[in-house]
Amino acid sequence: MIRDIARWALAVGLIFMGILHFVQTRGFRGLIPEWATKATGLDKDGIVIASGVAELALGAGLIALPNERRRIGWAAAAFFVAVFPGNIEQWRTHRSAPGLDTDAKRLIRLFLQPVLIVWALWSTAALPSHSRR
Repeated sequence: MIRDIARWALAVGLIFMGILHFVQTRGFRGLIPEWATKATGLDKDGIVIASGVAELALGAGLIALPNERRRIGWAAAAFFVAVFPGNIEQWRTHRSAPGLDTDAKRLIRLFLQPVLIVWALWSTAALPSHSRR
């Protein structure tokens, strides 16, 4: 029950953030490290839109594909790992983004990234459970 609520909350959060990437694209550009544009061949707006699409897909998948929740949990965790350099870039360069307009908020955000990774894995039961017998 709690795991289901956590999974739904994660899904809603991903969908919300995905939509925000389309509504406030410019606000997220500061999170994109310069090397990411070279590595992907996309400009900063393209990376912001692509990450928004990924968040929408992950969130929608968690809701619409319950039988795939473990795979989607791993994909969400990988996504959170992949965007972590952007969080570091934002903190390092003191750039604001929606809801992250102070150095303190940006620093706290760095420590929340591992929580999101664990949340994605736990709420989707992506990690095998070890039961005692």
